[in-house]
Parts: sequence; C-alpha cells; structure tokens
Amino acid sequence: MAVLEMKVPSPGESISEVEIAQWLVEDGDYVEKDQAIAEVDSDKATLELPAEESGTITFKAEDGDTVAVGAVVCLIDTSAEKPADFVSAEVAEEPAVVDTAVTEPVEVKAVEKKAPSPDPVAKKSYASGTPSVAAAKIMSENGISSNQLNGTGKDGRITKQDVVAAMAGGFSASDAVGWGGTRNTEPKKMSLMRRKIAERLVAVKNETAMLTTFNEVDMKPIMDLRAKYKKAFIEHHEVNLGFMSFFTKAVTEALNLFPTVNSQIEGKEMILHDYADIGIAVSSPKGLMVPVVRNAEQMTLAEIEREIKRLAIKARDGKITPDEMTGGTFTITNGGVFGSMLSTPIINPPQSAILGMHNIVQRPVAINGKVEIRPIMFVALSYDHRVIDGKESVSFLVKVKEMLENPERMIFGSKDPVEVLLGL
Repeated sequence: MAVLEMKVPSPGESISEVEIAQWLVEDGDYVEKDQAIAEVDSDKATLELPAEESGTITFKAEDGDTVAVGAVVCLIDTSAEKPADFVSAEVAEEPAVVDTAVTEPVEVKAVEKKAPSPDPVAKKSYASGTPSVAAAKIMSENGISSNQLNGTGKDGRITKQDVVAAMAGGFSASDAVGWGGTRNTEPKKMSLMRRKIAERLVAVKNETAMLTTFNEVDMKPIMDLRAKYKKAFIEHHEVNLGFMSFFTKAVTEALNLFPTVNSQIEGKEMILHDYADIGIAVSSPKGLMVPVVRNAEQMTLAEIEREIKRLAIKARDGKITPDEMTGGTFTITNGGVFGSMLSTPIINPPQSAILGMHNIVQRPVAINGKVEIRPIMFVALSYDHRVIDGKESVSFLVKVKEMLENPERMIFGSKDPVEVLLGL
C-alpha cells in the first residue's frame, strides 16, 4: 500500500497556521488528483486544498481544527483502485456576473450547490445536533437553528449538505425561527480570519491617533453622467459603469495632491508612496476582505471597474489570495450598500487613512440661493493624526468632493477644464 501524506502548503509569508474551514469530501472517499478536497482559512484569505494524487483519503484533522503550515492533514492511499461507481467532481458553475454599477463594493454571497429536495410527503422530524463549521455559517446567514435539522454526519453532526437539503425542501410555518421564549445559548467559534480582524481593529484603536472628518457630496452630476453613458459604456467596455470607479479615480487624484494621506509610519520614518494601491472593502461569506487594486492612479474607469469585478468574484467564491489583499496604500469602504447614513471607518493598518462612503438620500439643499432636492451622500475620512494634519485631511476630502461633483476634472488631473484651456 502506497500512502501519500498531504501537508498544509504555505499560503504566504508570515502565515504560520491555518484553520480547516470545511472538508469538501468525506473521510474514506476516493478522490482524484487536483480535486478540491478542503477549504482552509488563513488570517488573510480562504484557499482550496487540492488533492496531490488520486486515491482513498483519510482525515488527520477535523472541520474547525487549527493546524500549522507543513502539518499533515490527510493521507491518500494511492494504491486504491477507483470505484466502478465513482463520478468525477462536477465542474463548478460559472460565477454569476457581479453588478458593481450601483452597490459597489457588493455584499458577495457564496455560491452553494443545492442538494436534491427531500421527499415532500415525508414529515420532517428535526433533532438537535452540533453543526460543522460550514453548516453553522449557512445556518447563521439564513436564521436556521440546530433543532430544525436532522444531522446525518458522524455522531449526528449537522453537515452543510443537511442544511442545504432542508433549505431546498422548505420549512413549515411551525419551523419559523424567532423569539421562542427559551433562554438557550449557543457557542460559536470565531474563524481564524475573524480573530485576526478583531486583533487588527483593536490595535488600530490603541496605537493610532485616529480622527474622522466629514463632508457631503452632491451625486447628481455623476448620476446624470451614468444615466447618459451607461449603455454605451457597457457595450464598449463590457462592464458596468459604477460609482466605485469614480470614487477610486477621485481618490487617486487627491492622493497625488496630498501625498501624506497616502503614507504610512514605519518605525521613526514616514513612508511616502508615489503610487496608489487602493483597497476596496468587500463583505464576503468569510467576513470583511480588502482586495487591492494595484496602481489605480494609472487606470481608466473601465479598467478599475474590471478589476473590482474580478476581485469581488474571487472574494465571493473564496478564491482570493493573500497577495491580492496585501500592500494597499489607501482603502475605500462602502457602508451605504447596507443602508448606513454615516459612520467613522477604522483605518486599515499600516495605512494612514480610509474613506467611507454611505447611502445616497434625497435631501433639500441650497443651490444658487434656492432650495432643491438633490441626491446627497455623506462621506467620511478617518486618518492617523500622527502623520496627517487637519488641514491636509480636510483639504483632501474637499478635493474628492469637488471632483465627484465635477467629474470632468478627473480627466484633467483635478483641474478645471477651463483652467487647463487657459493655461492657468
């Protein structure tokens, strides 16, 4: 018998351990070479673990276990013959198009393959059990409690397939989740990524002199521009024209004028960047992720839209890599997609500033001495006061506002087109 030991590969520099998010196969199954057998969480991303050879698999770690990089997580008996009834893993369905036109960064949902619906005639008899990590995540997202499900896993454990099958079959009115009058509690282990996010956020609050300045943006010019050119833009570039590309472009132009906002502290030095790698905060099934658009200052609106779409899809599908989420110099986050009117975003270390976008609301404003109803968005800039002065932070945000309210200025490097024409 030839046995292959499969070890945890290194997801990237400085990562010493990972967590088994979920096994995609069952213990004792026959697997093919390069077939995805597990999803592993690091403190930066979720990665798929492919089988190194074909054979019968034996687990050495369970769902939720934390294992060191280089540790053995399973054995593959490469001498095992392929079962006659073995069916190769189906090719994953092509991801649905992520429309970033209005709601960037979008809240991305994991694409789950639905199991066959249970017999509608059979009466459901749900028993309590301990859910796996993957099952608990889906249950939490859909408001399903463990006493609504039958666990078919080992020792009655609820698996992801149990949850998906029950959802496909539907729940009766008596199964509805709500305040049932009980005082039950349920422990839920925090993922490795969530624990790392918590550590970083607390560190920012404790180690930086964080301050937030606010302003408001009249979104009518951009909304009018999008309405006029949206169809032609899609036909020409094969990607939607969204708000995020305008904000990204406005930010890169403002960073060029106020370079300290694009800096970071390293020891006793302030590191200035002559490029803009813009992090775009994305809510994914695994938690908040911040993929980075590299050299955004050199991109057109279409190129920015394509890159945001590509990164959003990878984040949704759990295929984003650590390299795609490191090295940003400035971050943009959009709480408006969830209905936020105003907030103070927390800096993404080691960066020195972050821009928060919010929802667009029709508000009465004074225009040329008259009251008009305009689509207004509140924006917030949180910054590290150790390196960025109030004058720079306020001026930066005002410049972003000016360019968003006059989109043509982005074409001429933040200057008024008339000033360019006159050589001023």
